[in-house]
Amino acid sequence: MTKREQELRQNVADLKDAAQALMDEGKHEEAQAKIKEAKAAKQELDNFLALQKDFDGLKVPEPQNNAAGPQKPAKEEEPEYRALFFKALRGQNLTSEELDVMEQYKARISSGNGEDGGYIIPEDIQTRINELRQTTDDLRQYVTVVPVSTNKGARTLERRAEHTPFAPLSEYGDPNAMQEIESPKFDRLSYTIEDYAGFLPVPNTVLEDTDQALGDYLVRWIGKKSKATDNHLILQKVDTLNKVTLDDYKGIKTTLNVTLDPAFSNEATIYTNQDGFDYLDQLYDENGRPLLQADPQEPTQRRLFGRRVVVLSNKTIATNNGLAPFIIGVLSEAIVLWDRKQLSIDMTKEGGQAWRTNTTEFRAIQREDVTTWDTEAVVYAQINIEAGQIPEG
Repeated sequence: MTKREQELRQNVADLKDAAQALMDEGKHEEAQAKIKEAKAAKQELDNFLALQKDFDGLKVPEPQNNAAGPQKPAKEEEPEYRALFFKALRGQNLTSEELDVMEQYKARISSGNGEDGGYIIPEDIQTRINELRQTTDDLRQYVTVVPVSTNKGARTLERRAEHTPFAPLSEYGDPNAMQEIESPKFDRLSYTIEDYAGFLPVPNTVLEDTDQALGDYLVRWIGKKSKATDNHLILQKVDTLNKVTLDDYKGIKTTLNVTLDPAFSNEATIYTNQDGFDYLDQLYDENGRPLLQADPQEPTQRRLFGRRVVVLSNKTIATNNGLAPFIIGVLSEAIVLWDRKQLSIDMTKEGGQAWRTNTTEFRAIQREDVTTWDTEAVVYAQINIEAGQIPEG
């Protein structure tokens, strides 16, 4: 390589690095200008190499048995190009010399003819893991989460009672006339922590050869499993509540006005699924105005009778036999999740059978229990949304 060629190659490499640095800093316009300079420098290098090749052609060719050996056929260059191509595909940086090899080799092959090199030009096959968008409801945010440090425990709850007034006592009356009042009664609410766990073995060759951050993806996948576990346990406990079938949407108003204690009604939330929301969304008052109103503070949220409406996926809580769920009240007062240890994810290449099977094992463990706290804080209502036409106000 001549000194001039070395200078030209270095200039191209410097301009490419400068353009990349500008892109990383978000200076896109300056980066585009630098890219144009890099292309011009590359063209200058190509012209120089072409000129050198023309002059080299004037020389007397060396014998075939010289030290340099015969010209390397295209098929023997294929592994070199493939190695560099997949190195770039995995996001690894290429040196300026490797970039030049890529450019020169691609210029010598024809993408239109498989025999001339088209077979080694990859098809438009993406190896990136495209995660399908889906709703992942997190019911943990709606209940009370209590961190605990023991596997078993209990809490003391005051038993709800009707309070009677004090009896009148005259100033100079009989001292024995004072009546004894009833003492408070208490209940014990116990919890027992259960371990929920699973493991996922992944071949080390997959982790090493993939061009994706597969480990990060698997952690996100396990996180979804953890959320599904929370939802399952919470809904299991919600399902134990007494279910009340309402005639129509007016029953929701009666529930808020009469069934729930004002202490809960004033802060109540209406939890329903997509079917239930669709039912509410088609309700209008006598003036043709929708009963569901946008929340002034959160325009994407809806309110019914002044209470917030939370929409859960039909996959999270289903409609059964036409009965859509409407859980009305303060769920955080009704359900408690006792969290012994938040989700922990570990991985090993040596423990379990990982070493013998050449795999990396991902292990997830979460320890928790879910119990009811105050069953009067919510009403599990259902409305038959398939009974007939959606009623109007």
